[in-house]
Amino acid sequence: MIVRRNSGYDPHMRRLLLATVLTACAGCPDKSATEPTHSSSVEPSVTAAPSVTASSAPFAAQKIMREGHAMGTHLTFVAFTTPAVDAQAVNGAIDSAIAEIVRIEALMTTWQPTSDLSKVNEAAGKRAVGVSKESYDIVAEAVHASEISEGTFDITFESLHGLWKFDQDLDPHPPSEADVKAKLPLVNYKHIKLDAKATSIMLDAPGVRISLGGIAKGYAVDRAVSVLDQAKITSFYAQAGGDLFTRGKKPDGTEWQAGVHDPRGPEGSFFALLPTSDHAFSTAGDYERAYIANGKRYHHIIDPRTGFPATASRSVTLWAPTALLADELDDAVFILGPEKGLKLVESIDGVGAVIVDAKNTVWISERLKGKLMVRGAPTDGL
Repeated sequence: MIVRRNSGYDPHMRRLLLATVLTACAGCPDKSATEPTHSSSVEPSVTAAPSVTASSAPFAAQKIMREGHAMGTHLTFVAFTTPAVDAQAVNGAIDSAIAEIVRIEALMTTWQPTSDLSKVNEAAGKRAVGVSKESYDIVAEAVHASEISEGTFDITFESLHGLWKFDQDLDPHPPSEADVKAKLPLVNYKHIKLDAKATSIMLDAPGVRISLGGIAKGYAVDRAVSVLDQAKITSFYAQAGGDLFTRGKKPDGTEWQAGVHDPRGPEGSFFALLPTSDHAFSTAGDYERAYIANGKRYHHIIDPRTGFPATASRSVTLWAPTALLADELDDAVFILGPEKGLKLVESIDGVGAVIVDAKNTVWISERLKGKLMVRGAPTDGL
């Protein structure tokens, strides 16, 4: 885990920031959707001491920006001081929030053999494995998400591990239909057997694997938000890749704004803005962790019903009361497509969505109509 204060970062990581908090108005010039647009530079975490005459001056909130890396993605925190919470306290709270994300990563990763999930995967088809209550609850929530989404959100997609390579092992050669078909029976959330009394999980067939890659970052953001709330910080946002949450309003009384990425536009561009406070965003897009082969786009959002990348959407941005809920729904809505996806969105309190479908048409859920500020049509392209 790397923690950096007020430093630049690898431009490649900018592609992970899919729906980024902005502070610009709709009429301001375009800027990178991965950087707050209210300043061309980052204020230092701790400013110089005020002059002896400053004690009588009105309080001026100070912006603290911190960046880091965990759960395979980029972390960004922006928070403002208050009369009761100074820069040192804000930085300490952000340290604790990052530590909480790292703790969740260790608990729920599939890359460490000692994690709960790795132990469950190793015992597939053999026995149930007792896990922490925290891991159990997130897996149970994932199963619930499968049940309400016609199985389009499915953490057993990990059973296809090794066939599709979109991460550090990127291989721009899709697997054969025969190879996918051979493993596809292993992809079904009904293979997951939960025992609430024993807080145990069993995968009922050898070769079945689970991964919380589609839900754990949202949960981690919620936990980080809880840490900052407990520190009585009232204006901030927390972001892990495409999962973010905004709290309160900015010190000037205006709302945070979230930029919705243009899926075929230049890197860092966005086609819409949404003022938001006390809500989460998560975006699923076919433009990152992707490649084009033989005139066809392949990407990391796999339809568990076919074993191949979903084709109904180009991007889906979810607006929800919690980052966990937004994270678990964005892939499902992406796979379901705009009609079924919006039906699911409208059935859940406090949830909205912006969908760019496969034909580049923008769909906006009822709860976001009148709020979303569309700056122009998304760029078309393959």
